[in-house]
Order: sequence, then structure tokens, then C-alpha cells
Amino acid sequence: MFDLDLLRSFVSVVDTGGFTRAGERVNRSQSTVSQQIRRLEEDVGKPLLDRGGRGVHLTEAGETLLGYARRMLDIADEARLSLGGEARPAILRLGIPEDFAVTALTEVIATFARSHSRVRLEVRCDLSVRLREGLARGQFDVILAKREPASGPAFGIWPERLVWLAGADTPPPAPQTPLPLVAFMPGCLYRERAIRALEGTGRRWRIAYESPNLAGIQAAVAGGLGIALLEERIAGSGHRILGTDSGLPPVPPTELALDLRGDAPATGQALCRVISTFCDEKFAPNPDINAFRPSSSN
Repeated sequence: MFDLDLLRSFVSVVDTGGFTRAGERVNRSQSTVSQQIRRLEEDVGKPLLDRGGRGVHLTEAGETLLGYARRMLDIADEARLSLGGEARPAILRLGIPEDFAVTALTEVIATFARSHSRVRLEVRCDLSVRLREGLARGQFDVILAKREPASGPAFGIWPERLVWLAGADTPPPAPQTPLPLVAFMPGCLYRERAIRALEGTGRRWRIAYESPNLAGIQAAVAGGLGIALLEERIAGSGHRILGTDSGLPPVPPTELALDLRGDAPATGQALCRVISTFCDEKFAPNPDINAFRPSSSN
């Protein structure tokens, strides 16, 4: 018979990606959660988590147990509710790209959370590649992430038009010098697209500024530190879009996809519908770019 507290800590470690954040979720210290996982591994007789390298990852036995653990916890909550007890709040985990965490979307998500009092919404911003990895590992229920076009079905898909952005007063880049690139950290789809496009035309380049967040990218471009390849709606008052006369290569569009984990809570569908409506409005044909300008406070 499995100890439900141990299973709950195990699922929390997987969902949050670490012992410290898992402890915050289950109201335990990091060391207590670590001890609980070791007790569970002793009960199973096999290691459940690979603690080597960056973060923690499921072993084969851990992947097998995870599905059962979620089901056992759900059944326990159903039994508690049937007997007149209080069901634990359903946890709904959402992942969104950092440069998409605009004020308008945050307000939509907050409204959803307020209208679903039995749901505990957990939101994490990260690179799209990490969001997709997290969805595959069961760390998210819903993700909104960038991807290459025609990458498969999704709850919702919206095309993104990529443009080269410079500071409003920055002169066009000289073709005989390496292009100074302002980019997100390695792994970002926009960064990969920019480098691929430049190298495809033989244009030399260098990373002049890199940042894990949009605010740094926006400020670096506006300050004239370099050129960035970004979605057109990110253009702000301190930026200008470089046209074909700039000598920079055109870049084909990417797309934004909304994905729902197959065994996500029922409220995941409701959250997807809310986000889908938001994206339908913001990605309507011929949108006003300024209507989707991210807040500089992000």
C-alpha cells in the first residue's frame, strides 16, 4: 500500500522540477521532501528520479509510477469528497513564453483563477523548448509555446510574423561588418531562426547582447546595442521594423501553439478556451501592432 503523502511529494517534485519548489507546494521543507522520495524509492525498490546533471528527471520506474500516483491521488480526493470532506484544490499548471507574458494575458488568466475557486493555478514562464519538454514530462497541463509551422495538431494554432527590429534612431547595419544580434538565450526559436537566416545568405554576425527576458531584449534594441528578430507585435515606441532595403534576409513565420496534456484536469479545457479566445483576438488579420505591445515591466 503506497503512502499518499509520499506520492503527493513525488508528483510535486515532478511537476515543479525540484525539491525546493515541491516543498513549497506541499508545505514541507526541501530536506523533508527529499527524505520522502527516498522512502518511496525504498518502498518501490528502484530509483524514481535521476538527480544527476541539471534538475531532476524521471527514471523508467518513475515514469511508470507517475501515472499511477496521479490516479491514486485523484481517487483519494474523490473518496474524501463522497464522504462529505473537503476535496483538495485541483492543481492546473500553465506554461507560457516569457515574451508572451503580457499584461492583457495575465489579466485573463487571473480572471480565470478567480472564477474557478476550486482550482489552484500555477504559471511558469520559460523558453518554448523547455515548456515543450516540461509538457512531455508531465510538468505542465497546458502550454502556450512557439514552434515550427505544421508541427502537428494542437488545441489552437496562430501564425507569428517575424521581423528585424532596430532602435528607433539606430542607423541601418553596415553590410561589411558582423551584424550585432540581440537575442534570447540559446534554445530560443527566434534566435535559431535569425542565425540560420543570416548564415544562409553568408552574412556575418555576432551576439552583442543576450537576455533570458523580454525587458532586457527590448531595452537593448531601443538603446542601439544591436538588431533582434522578434514577432512584429513586440515592436514598441523605441523600435523600428527594418524593411527589405536594410539588407537583412526575410524570415519565414513561426507559429504559436496551445497544447493540452491528454490527462490534464477537466478545467484544463476551460483554461484552453479562455486563452484561445484571447489569441484569436490578438492574432486577428491585420491587427494593430500597438494593441499587443508587451509591458516594459515584464
